[in-house]
Amino acid sequence: MEKQSDRFLEQKRRSFWLKHLHQWHWISSAVCLVGMLLFAATGITLNHASQIEAHPRVVSKEGQLPPELARALAEAKAADKAPLPAPLRLWLQGQLAVTVGEQPAEWSPDEIYLSLPRPGGDAWLSVELPDGAVRYESTDRGWISYFNDLHKGRNTGEAWKWFLDVFAVACLVFCVTGFFLLHIHARNRPVTWPMVALGVAVPLFLALVFIH
Repeated sequence: MEKQSDRFLEQKRRSFWLKHLHQWHWISSAVCLVGMLLFAATGITLNHASQIEAHPRVVSKEGQLPPELARALAEAKAADKAPLPAPLRLWLQGQLAVTVGEQPAEWSPDEIYLSLPRPGGDAWLSVELPDGAVRYESTDRGWISYFNDLHKGRNTGEAWKWFLDVFAVACLVFCVTGFFLLHIHARNRPVTWPMVALGVAVPLFLALVFIH
């Protein structure tokens, strides 16, 4: 009777852990599924970046500020890293179809310069003072470069950085629960631990032997 009771408790404990591990495993896999596909695909494109030919598309625009707006900017006492004033942002959107947020710009007595980096490209804007000549240039390096920059978190903003943190935690949960599921099922699958050992040995061997 005692052995049956112990066996029953062991089966109950095993069922408890299987249930919860499977639950967290599928939840974490659902959360990080699209992210893992993206990072796996961009891992290949980044690994072969020198072999993938890019064709940057450059767009240039020029304009002239109204005299009163140019005069107001020239007389403004802005800090060196202050955002563009709202009237200037409205003029840029209406006249040049350029949308600018509240990124800090570089102010000097002769020029306002604003760098506008983004995933897959970059842009810059300059306003000459006091004559009000505006120059804008945008470079688009294509979709592959865009997704590569998402992979690296380059110029992606705070929201994407938070996504990367959540995605990383979900991947950790997915891997840890997968490891414990392997442990539970290992007795019925003799090849489990040799395959795990192979997954550790191969990258370790490559790193020690071929990376210098």
